[in-house]
Amino acid sequence: DRRRDSPAAGSPIQPIIKDVGEVYSRLLDHRPVIQGEIRYFVKEFEEKRGLRELRVLENLKNTIFETNERVLPKCEQAMQDNLSETFKRLQAANTMIHRLQERECEAKKLQADKVMAREEKCIAHWEEFMKEQQKKRVEVDEEHRKAVERLKEQYSEMEKELAKYVSF
Repeated sequence: DRRRDSPAAGSPIQPIIKDVGEVYSRLLDHRPVIQGEIRYFVKEFEEKRGLRELRVLENLKNTIFETNERVLPKCEQAMQDNLSETFKRLQAANTMIHRLQERECEAKKLQADKVMAREEKCIAHWEEFMKEQQKKRVEVDEEHRKAVERLKEQYSEMEKELAKYVSF
């Protein structure tokens, strides 16, 4: 049975190790100090702020209850009243817009009819103008033909006259 004993057990090093452990725990081990600070903070918080936080939460609860029981129904009723009135106004506006659109459509149709009537009148006028031009062309062509005939006759007579004088 071999027992393992610490190498420092019963040796003159043991007081030194103990002193080093104390120095370590005082200088480097902050757990006891931090735990003390945490306990102090929790104690202060619970004593000083605990009741104040509770009062704030109670006031919030009362405000929420009052809002749910009194303010919210009033708001809902006001909203319903205003929505029904607004809906009626929107319907009236919609009806007026439809009337305006119908009037505008009718005005556009009348304008289109007027334009179409002008175009038809213009086309009829053009056709009449073209017929008249055709008649004038026929007349001018006839006059031209007659003038050419007269000139031919005149030149043929002149040739005959000239033929009389050429024989000299």
